[in-house]
Amino acid sequence: MAKYIAQIIVLGGQAIGRAFAKALKQEIAASQEAAKRAGGGRQGDQSAESNLRTGMTLEEAKQILNVEDLKSVDSIVKNYEHLFNVNDRAKGGSFYLQSKVFRAKERLDHELKAQEQHQSPKHEQQAEEAPQSRARQRR
Repeated sequence: MAKYIAQIIVLGGQAIGRAFAKALKQEIAASQEAAKRAGGGRQGDQSAESNLRTGMTLEEAKQILNVEDLKSVDSIVKNYEHLFNVNDRAKGGSFYLQSKVFRAKERLDHELKAQEQHQSPKHEQQAEEAPQSRARQRR
């Protein structure tokens, strides 16, 4: 009897071990895929940080606010204001949906800020290079 119980415990442990290993492999693959989609490197780290801070991915935020291009800031603001006001609890709306709209706007704001910071070092570098190239031309 004890022999059978020991066999059951061993087989159960093996099954749980295999399931855990499989789940771990899937999680690693999903993480790597998400890093590729986020751009990898520093940009991927910033995107992941923004996702964690707001609790929402960039794609989800775009879907909520019905925005396809981040360059159209006017449409982002217009859609945000409309959806936020429509879901006001005083007007019979849902606080949950209103908070989702707010978080979506917050996530898009983080992304726009990150893009500005990503572009500004290039402009600064170009501004520094311009006087050097003029000095070279004078020589």
